[in-house]
Amino acid sequence: MRRQEYWVRRMLGQIDITKRQAEIADLVQKAGFASVEELAERFEVTTQTIRRDVNGLCELGILRRTHGGVEPPARAANIHYSTRQILNLPGKQDIARQVAALVENNQSIAFSIGTTPEIVMQALTGHENLAVFTNNLNVAFSASSNPSFQVTIAGGRLRYGDRDVLGSSAQSFFANYKVDIGIFGVAGVDEDGTLLDFHEDEVAARQAILANCRTSYLVLDNSKFGRSAHVRGGHLSDVTDIFTDKPVPQAFLESLKDAQTIVHLPGSEEGEQ
Repeated sequence: MRRQEYWVRRMLGQIDITKRQAEIADLVQKAGFASVEELAERFEVTTQTIRRDVNGLCELGILRRTHGGVEPPARAANIHYSTRQILNLPGKQDIARQVAALVENNQSIAFSIGTTPEIVMQALTGHENLAVFTNNLNVAFSASSNPSFQVTIAGGRLRYGDRDVLGSSAQSFFANYKVDIGIFGVAGVDEDGTLLDFHEDEVAARQAILANCRTSYLVLDNSKFGRSAHVRGGHLSDVTDIFTDKPVPQAFLESLKDAQTIVHLPGSEEGEQ
């Protein structure tokens, strides 16, 4: 299946990645390589079953075949959006449930780009009368499934793959509104708490949301702590709330010791600081 066809079918709800396939993609992304035999042993299934799983992932461009097994596809910058969607999916869904439990009906929310904000939006579709402002077409598509939502999107040039709008038009878009909640992710977090992304326009859009919301939710799974990206923009202590799926490493908590930022973990209604 070509990547363009994947996106069309995904937007129509026709793509079904199994839990095992998501775990395989996550494992290979972290390890850099896995053989068919290793995967079959790990998941306690036949090598034929694993080959069917990895063949499907390779057809989607999420993995690629190599001698004796599979590896992540070659990349020059960030991982492709379709791959990021299924990496650590259970953790991202935990984050989304935490956020959904705090968001109230009738609130206004600005959403940034990224897979975790998209999954958060999916968890919010059972709410009523949300006003959603976003430069993320995946978020907009999910939000539009609820007829009680008012969905407003940024105009401009659509970025291939990520299906988002960046640049001065997106920054001006977010500056036009004052919303109750801003929800955004990042590519990585440095040990000193600095927030990192891969493009200046990604940082600028995120900072525009931060400057124009009453409460800011940073949503990121644990893999982002210590992940490298080369564009700086903001700090962990700039946001009011952090939602993650596992305890924050101690070194990163040190950067929050004098901040009022609340860290939310699964199973903790009040959150931790």
